[in-house]
Amino acid sequence: MTRDQANGLRNMNQPHNKKVKVIAVTGGKGGVGKTSVSINTAVALAEKGKRVLVLDADLGLANVDVMLGLRAERNLSHVLSGEAELDDIVVRGPKGIGIVPATSGTQGMVELTSAQHAGLIRAFSEMQTQFDVLIIDTAAGISDMVLSFARASQDVMVVVCDEPTSITDAYALIKILSREHGVFRFKIVANMVRSLREGMELFAKLSMVTDRFLDVALELVATIPFDENLRKSVRKQKLVIEAFPKSPSAIAYHGLANKVISWPVPQQPGGHLEFFVEQLVQRPEHQGDRASE
Repeated sequence: MTRDQANGLRNMNQPHNKKVKVIAVTGGKGGVGKTSVSINTAVALAEKGKRVLVLDADLGLANVDVMLGLRAERNLSHVLSGEAELDDIVVRGPKGIGIVPATSGTQGMVELTSAQHAGLIRAFSEMQTQFDVLIIDTAAGISDMVLSFARASQDVMVVVCDEPTSITDAYALIKILSREHGVFRFKIVANMVRSLREGMELFAKLSMVTDRFLDVALELVATIPFDENLRKSVRKQKLVIEAFPKSPSAIAYHGLANKVISWPVPQQPGGHLEFFVEQLVQRPEHQGDRASE
């Protein structure tokens, strides 16, 4: 275990009384860089002193541990079969971030029932591992699993790149989440863009369609530039934020992490199945003190 991982383990086992910030990272289609956004943002948050847990929610094609060069002895399939608890399967990644690994190539994991999705969401409330931020790296597409995890999160971060299919699929995801699941606010990450201007133009394309047909609010929270260091870091099985901390994309991830820290945690439940809903129901006695933290 590296020093960073040991520090992360020690920090995560310290008690805390703050509510957990829950962010679903999704995108509608594959290949837009959701996993890269998820774990680079997680490490950037860890570098700023946050205890971060990443859930690899691509239950049939898991790749978070592979991207980081980690070996997971157990994964979510062992939790769902009753062989292990969530705390038992957490593996440590860069800067001590925790990772809940899924399994790859298992059809049964893709075909979980709504009750199993709900059970998994509730299981996080029983974890002994302490953390400040839970980042959910969802699967591609608009399966029931993706929709369940997104709806149960406090913030939905949609990753989009400058391809017609990416914009179309992101719109389809936003449409179904807003019309059928009551999610109306979306954080947009323009990924792999050549410039800030291209990122803003990409956001404008998506906004133009949603403004016309949907009652939703979009916010551009990051433009992540494409740079050659991304390819180099993937070959090294390292994150760009680790391998090339001064690169344009790494700097952008730190900017995104600063924004994530500023996002408020809801003070009351939304009336549907949510991660850590018990913490929202059990309001603190000194609400004024908590609000000032």
